[in-house]
Amino acid sequence: MFAPISPAQDLWFDFRMRWKRRRLRARAIMKARELRCIRRGRWGRADILLFCTIRNEAERIDWFLTHYRGLGVGHFLFIDNDSTDGTRQRLLDQPDCSVWSTRASYKASRFGMDWITALMLRYGSGRWCVVADADELLIYPHWETRRLPALTDWLDRDGRSALPAMLLELYPKGRLGAQPYIPGTDPLEVLHWFDPGNYVIRHKPLLDCLLIQGGPRARVFFADAPERAPTLTKLPLIKWNWHNAWVNSTHSVLPRALNRVYARQGSEEWISGALLHTKFLPGIVQKSAIEKQRAQHFGNAPVFDAYYDAVTEGPVLWCPHSARYQGWQDLEARGLMSRGGWG
Repeated sequence: MFAPISPAQDLWFDFRMRWKRRRLRARAIMKARELRCIRRGRWGRADILLFCTIRNEAERIDWFLTHYRGLGVGHFLFIDNDSTDGTRQRLLDQPDCSVWSTRASYKASRFGMDWITALMLRYGSGRWCVVADADELLIYPHWETRRLPALTDWLDRDGRSALPAMLLELYPKGRLGAQPYIPGTDPLEVLHWFDPGNYVIRHKPLLDCLLIQGGPRARVFFADAPERAPTLTKLPLIKWNWHNAWVNSTHSVLPRALNRVYARQGSEEWISGALLHTKFLPGIVQKSAIEKQRAQHFGNAPVFDAYYDAVTEGPVLWCPHSARYQGWQDLEARGLMSRGGWG
């Protein structure tokens, strides 16, 4: 499926990444000083924990909690990055939510991953954990009838430590910002469409991970520079260990072996899910103007300034090749998800 690397190269990459992992863990421990615990709840020894950095997501947070509670998440650990729209208070009203607060730079914390790593090192070791943004809804084969504890039990028996998922970007048919949306309701009542193709996949030998790019953002906003398009590969469900460290969002993790969640010969032996990306709710138009001014989300500001400007104009992402979202079975049939022996 991908060009092999020599055993000597593999050992060299392992050595380099071993030192990188130690640096990232030390950095996360230092960055933990930026977090102030507002309320820490209680959870059971077998509970699956969800970790999330959040800012001004009042319109999404109710459905986010509903979705993941339905999947079987036992407790939520949120890092509120100086919300001003009531998000923090909404979280504090939930008995199954613990909340940390910080006004520190999201960008300087490696886009929140230092904070997430710090909390996972302290509370997630030995547990199955979900890591998701507020606009990401995890689904997987049979998700409506088989909750996460059943899936993690199966993954444990099969000797697997992570569930890979592709970020599937959903969008409306008309102009962005034109559709009415009632906060707290299912975003899929507004976002019906996705790109069924136009995806490219590459192997990154240094981290031994896959990099998938494509979808509507690559097609509409990065057509002239597709290599700049957002990465869609993620590991949203992972059996965490004290020795682990996130590298780049949840796109990759260390040790390198945890990224080997793909079939090397093109078969479907590996189970995979999807993260339904609800970024393009109507509020995205106003938010993009704000985020451009904050300059906290991307390292290459000139490239993404143009992206934010384009979003604030309320473009149409739908095209004649768009497909209507119909559930995980359709995604599996299109090759965007795999059961891999699960069910």
